[in-house]
Amino acid sequence: CLSKCVTGLNWPVVWPVGKAGGRCLLGQGETWHRRRSRTRKNATPSGRRRSHSCAWPRKKGLDLTGPDGLLKQFTKSVLETALDEEMTEHLGRAKHKKSKDGRAANTRNGTTAKTVVTDSVGPVGIEVPRDRDGSFEPVVVRKRQRRLPGVDEVVLSLYARGLTTGEISAHFQEIYGADVSRETVSRITERVVAEKDEWCSRPLDRVYAAVFIDATVVKVRDGQVANRAFYVAVGVDLEGGRDVLGIWASPAAEGARYWLSVLTELKNRGVDDVFFLICDGLKGLPDAVGAVWPLAIVQTCVVHLLRNTFRHASKKDWDAIKRDVKPIYTAPSAAAAAAARDAMLDKWEARYPAIRRLWMDAWERFIPFLDYDVEIRRVICTTNAIESLNARFKRSIRARGHFPDEQAALKCMYLTVRSLDPTGKGRIRWSARWKPALNAFAITFADRWPSEGTQQ
Repeated sequence: CLSKCVTGLNWPVVWPVGKAGGRCLLGQGETWHRRRSRTRKNATPSGRRRSHSCAWPRKKGLDLTGPDGLLKQFTKSVLETALDEEMTEHLGRAKHKKSKDGRAANTRNGTTAKTVVTDSVGPVGIEVPRDRDGSFEPVVVRKRQRRLPGVDEVVLSLYARGLTTGEISAHFQEIYGADVSRETVSRITERVVAEKDEWCSRPLDRVYAAVFIDATVVKVRDGQVANRAFYVAVGVDLEGGRDVLGIWASPAAEGARYWLSVLTELKNRGVDDVFFLICDGLKGLPDAVGAVWPLAIVQTCVVHLLRNTFRHASKKDWDAIKRDVKPIYTAPSAAAAAAARDAMLDKWEARYPAIRRLWMDAWERFIPFLDYDVEIRRVICTTNAIESLNARFKRSIRARGHFPDEQAALKCMYLTVRSLDPTGKGRIRWSARWKPALNAFAITFADRWPSEGTQQ
């Protein structure tokens, strides 16, 4: 038999009761089966039922929110009822009942006042039951627990979205009326450090269709505030799934030597082969990639090359240069691209001589994607897959200005990754975009495609 307290919010609270009917959790109204027996014959439309149920709090002069609002009373009553039932299960008998042998070695011993912070109604004062020998370990609200789990999730979510510890503390005070200090917020976020370390060392797939790499600059205070490069790698597996492989902090600016250590770590974590590695054209990086994955094809991002081209030109000529460059990266073959390149350089070299050197130095790492199908070209010609992630990092980092140490910066970046795509719709769109390319990958790299069951 179940008792449902249908209060002013028309919310059901289910709790086991005896045959005679249960009590209302808020001390108001009738038990569910008594009320149901009277109303079953004369059911009312849902709109009238809601209007009738909301009339009860108004008649009683109760607010839904506020320090003594109905929501807070409701939460308090539910928690205390759950704790009381836990104590009954712990002792094996209800209140005022003796044990089967007539003796009561362990009995109830009153209650202890406690205040817990919830994510919906703020601080709630409850009475936690005690037993005589102190062996009761509640689960709903554990010993020494001052916040229900939802509060921690709210803190981590706000931190990942760029709010500082002070702003999060002010947010809780303003919205919930709860006093959550900056130190408490810091302790909550520190709990993810172990989770981050485990995530950064997890084993990876054996083969990836593509790996996108880039570095983002973060200001870190180490004696004095300085720019530090934080390295990020995003992999696309053979099913089209996108995964952030890791985040690494370096003591200086971006360089090929540190990228060599990052790629070596990825190989040690299980990545034996990569079909394409897409980067921004950093000097010395192709040699580092070749030392780790000799068969990997290094592709320079087309957008980075175009961006560097515009950097050498006057803004008034950007549109004209853009029209002359387009035939290069849309050419049907490397030979046709070279002819379009020469035509573009002959036109603009006199005015901007640095452009020729830029294109000639990057040419060998620019043309690999031109040897493949259009489906493959479309997904590997740019580093947009990782640039969107860098934009999220910068949004989270911008509010803080700089970090006290690299561990704080890594924590912020990890929480940003942790909060990506909460609905899962982004993964679905990404996989759908990569499906045609993966079919072409399976044909082009058939000799390197792992057999079923050997990917992990």
